[in-house]
Amino acid sequence: MFRLAHFSDIHLGPLPDITYRELVSKRITGYINWHRFRRVALDNGIIDEITEDMLAARPDHIALTGDLVNLALEKEIEMARLWLEALGTPKDISVVPGNHDAYVPGALDRACRAWDGYMAGDGVTAPARRNRFPYLRVRGPVAIIGVSSARATAPFLASGYFTESQARKTATLLDEAGARGLFRIIMIHHPPVRGATGPHKRLLGIGRFQKMVRRHGAELVLHGHTHLATVHRIDGKDGASVPVVGVAAAGQSHNGAKPPAHYNLFEIIGAPSSWQVHLSRRGAAQAGDRITELSSQWLVAADRTPA
Repeated sequence: MFRLAHFSDIHLGPLPDITYRELVSKRITGYINWHRFRRVALDNGIIDEITEDMLAARPDHIALTGDLVNLALEKEIEMARLWLEALGTPKDISVVPGNHDAYVPGALDRACRAWDGYMAGDGVTAPARRNRFPYLRVRGPVAIIGVSSARATAPFLASGYFTESQARKTATLLDEAGARGLFRIIMIHHPPVRGATGPHKRLLGIGRFQKMVRRHGAELVLHGHTHLATVHRIDGKDGASVPVVGVAAAGQSHNGAKPPAHYNLFEIIGAPSSWQVHLSRRGAAQAGDRITELSSQWLVAADRTPA
């Protein structure tokens, strides 16, 4: 059995001091949004409780699907680096960036440099750049493929983009991992499912992503962005069904409009052509409660025979 923990949308706070110069950009709208809504809806204390329970579950690996920060300020990116280092080593944690990590032009490159080891494939030692994606990591029977949908957008937009170049490279990694009989997990921030979020927040390239999975196969897709606990399905290779699983924001308080914070804990068992996955969502049912199992279900992954 392989145990994988998945969480997303940390939005580490509070915001550090910000200069007027830094606000002369899209950040002005994000700064206002933080003080009007997000500052109240987020609870950094719950992040500590979530991660404590997660580590106590002794997962074999941790997947973090983006939005570690809010406005991608340099101090935020550095704070997130220190937070990641306190959580665990790059060997044990895989990260992909979210739209808030790429909030303004240049921010994504800074985040990639700061969080380098957590977003690098096996055997890659050069400094991470945005073209590092996709990356491949193999842990036990599992292949973790990290792709980036993060990009800087105009004010009031939070859309992502899955490029043709990434699709080609990801397809190659899927084929290689499939030939090795590995359970293939794709990590992406934006949900690659139509209607999963509003038009201004959607992923551009959903059709490209789904076509790739339909042709080359995958066993599980993990995402964040929506701050919702969801399970969608997309077509995999040879008519198989691939679960696409979202998660509530790890920093979401109990008094917000979205579901309160939790994380996903997957138990992966079986072998090629007979993989099965158990999903447990763990969080606090009420403010002040301890972290417990909120729900659980079996996900039957895509059946396949190794090439």
